[in-house]
Amino acid sequence: MKLELERRTLRLARPLQTSYGEVRERELAIVALSDEEGPTGYGEAAPLPDYDGPDMETVLAALERYARVLTDWDGAEAPRLLDRCRAVADEPAALAALEMALWDRAGKRAGKPLAELLTDTPAASVAVNATIVSLDRAGAAEEAAAAARAAFPCLKVKVGIGDDAGRVAAVRAAAGAEISLRLDANGAWDVEHAIRAIEALAPAGLELVEEPTHGIAAVREVRERVAARIAIDETAGEPGALGAGVADAVCLKVSRCGGIGALLAAASLVRASGAEVYLASTLDGPLGVAAALHAAAALASRGPLPPCGLATLAMFDGVEDPLPARGGEIALPAKPGLGVEPP
Repeated sequence: MKLELERRTLRLARPLQTSYGEVRERELAIVALSDEEGPTGYGEAAPLPDYDGPDMETVLAALERYARVLTDWDGAEAPRLLDRCRAVADEPAALAALEMALWDRAGKRAGKPLAELLTDTPAASVAVNATIVSLDRAGAAEEAAAAARAAFPCLKVKVGIGDDAGRVAAVRAAAGAEISLRLDANGAWDVEHAIRAIEALAPAGLELVEEPTHGIAAVREVRERVAARIAIDETAGEPGALGAGVADAVCLKVSRCGGIGALLAAASLVRASGAEVYLASTLDGPLGVAAALHAAAALASRGPLPPCGLATLAMFDGVEDPLPARGGEIALPAKPGLGVEPP
């Protein structure tokens, strides 16, 4: 089996401002797996070091080590291969890219969409949220109104970055009362600041507040002291966080979990703890978003799934969106494997 790598950069049409900094572009590592007997499988790593992941050089170094493991792979089951690769470089984003390519190849060989390999009855589509990018009230209101017209069931607003109260109020007024409103602080606040901010923003009517602060203990304290529902995102990567019961919901990502299989196992643990689970991308490329979509379709067949943060490909400049949101949902690709090609 041969593993080939290619680096590509996608530029956002508009910068995304978050509490950890501004994102203008996304660098991808595209993985291609091939041999003489079957179709090529593709995967993708899209590390975002300022957020919570490794840098690209670390991911590429891990993938290059996996390539050496693959040269003498005996064709054993994929889990055994992934274990061998994990032994030489335990890097979740790189493992996710390799596993993604293995799943893509397996789906193509079976002539089935990846989700049909994960479960017998995957959901035909997955509900998604729209992300509000504008930092000013007028721009945020305009985006919210457009999202409402497009029938998105949920809007996500980044907070901890300026005029939060004004933007959140403007979004709620423009979107109307029926649409869910999700706030994401990316850990911008300490405990006391988080409590004050959430109490000030709660009158807008919130579905939940994602990652108000970092750390299991801090999130637990915030949740105990506010009425709003709390979700964890970055904190979900801490040891013991998934089953700790410190949040009402947990945001999972394929790259952080180390692959689709690991994500599905993590989701089962979260649901067993009594919390909801939903999926999101970290502004991944088409392959990464498709992988998360297939995982989400499998999860939706096993229980309620809140809107997922996967409607992000339209945010890129000059990239055709192969997974567009229509009526607030993204349809599962019908083609075998991931159902999309590298950008």
